[in-house]
Order: sequence, then structure tokens, then C-alpha cells
Amino acid sequence: MHPNVQKVKTFLDEAGLHGRVRELTEGTHTAAQAAALLGCEVGAIANSLIFMTEKGPILVLTSGAHRVDTDVVAAAIGAEAVSRATPDQVRAATGQPIGGVAPIGHPAPLPTYLDVELAEHGELWAAAGVPASVFEISYADLKALTGAVEIAVE
Repeated sequence: MHPNVQKVKTFLDEAGLHGRVRELTEGTHTAAQAAALLGCEVGAIANSLIFMTEKGPILVLTSGAHRVDTDVVAAAIGAEAVSRATPDQVRAATGQPIGGVAPIGHPAPLPTYLDVELAEHGELWAAAGVPASVFEISYADLKALTGAVEIAVE
């Protein structure tokens, strides 16, 4: 098991959410690829996206069916501007590669925002630290686990 995946699994185990990490036969770099492989709606994929603000990186957990409107997010969180992070910024903030960023298991806590549309799905799937692993989680557990603030992203 990759060290990033082990870190996510340990975090989930410590939260009492056992046995939820799945290693996949192939990497899933997009929500559509993950949904196809898992047999779920693309909207049930909880993308972990890193954005930059004047105060540093933030994590936005959004439905795979949505495009994040950075102006909407900036207004919702009171930031001057929100821009997509570079791959180097993503790895520095999370320790994980784009396409595999988990909502948990980062070197330091990140301000986290949760797309309210994810609540429409009973079971969510999120990356587990590398593109070829995921874990299942409910909206309520994801919100509690990450301490996320609910916002609209589009």
C-alpha cells in the first residue's frame, strides 16, 4: 500500500471509519474516469481541489459534476481572489499528486470548503492519496472528518 494511502487509511481508522479504502486496477485522474470505474454517478465523486488565496492554499471538496467558479468561492469565503493551484503547489500543500488528492492526510490542516451539492448523494467516493485508490464516505462523515464549511461552488 502506498504511504499516502496508508496515511489516509490510518486517518479513517482513527475516526472509526474502517475498511473503506479501495485500491483500483487503474488510475483515475478525472471524476468521469472514477465514476465509470466505480459504477456511480459522476456527481458522487468528491473531488479534492486545491486553490490559492491571498492567505495561502485552501481545499475545496466539490462534486465531480461541477466546475468550481472561483469568483463564487472567493465571495463565499471572503477572499480577495481564488485561483487554481499549480501541480507543485498542490503537492506542497497536500503531499499528494493531482488526481489522487484526498480530503485528509495532508502534512498540515487546510481551510476546507464542502460543495453543498454533494449532500444529494448517499455514498460519496474520494481519492485516497494516489490516483489508483479511493474511499467511500457519507456527506455527514466527510463534513465532520474534514471540519469543512459548506458553500456553493457555482
